[in-house]
Amino acid sequence: MTRAGPDGATYLVAGAAALAVALAGGLLTAVGPRSRALRRPAWRPPDWAFGPVWAVIFAMITVSAALAWSAAADVSTRAILLAAYAVNAVLNIAWSGLFFRAERPDWALLDIALLWLSILTLILVSLPLSLKAALLLLPYLGWVGIAACLNLAIVRLNGPFGRA
Repeated sequence: MTRAGPDGATYLVAGAAALAVALAGGLLTAVGPRSRALRRPAWRPPDWAFGPVWAVIFAMITVSAALAWSAAADVSTRAILLAAYAVNAVLNIAWSGLFFRAERPDWALLDIALLWLSILTLILVSLPLSLKAALLLLPYLGWVGIAACLNLAIVRLNGPFGRA
């Protein structure tokens, strides 16, 4: 017997959650004078690329979450899935707050390492439920891996950080 795919309500809830995370992170991404003054590595993606890449990634997260949720057979599996997504959302939003608002790329580096691990956890939690759901998260893992390397390079080029 084949399980039905996600219904419209599932996509709507997953999309609303992804949009909320994206908006919260975006609101915390205030690029001020200190942020603009940071030295960045030459290989950094251009500023214009970040918005479109994140839009595609959040769309893929939405589809992945809906597929995994619909494939989850019981309440406990759904609870684990929801907890994994909640932790991921908090870490995703926190990175913007730490890097841009707190102006602490060093603290953001710790957060992004945890964020990367939370994405890996999402993949591992989704994999038994839906191969497609797990595969849809791979670009997110890759992009955050690139962002982590960029974050590390910024820390190395500009540290130490802290308030005088």
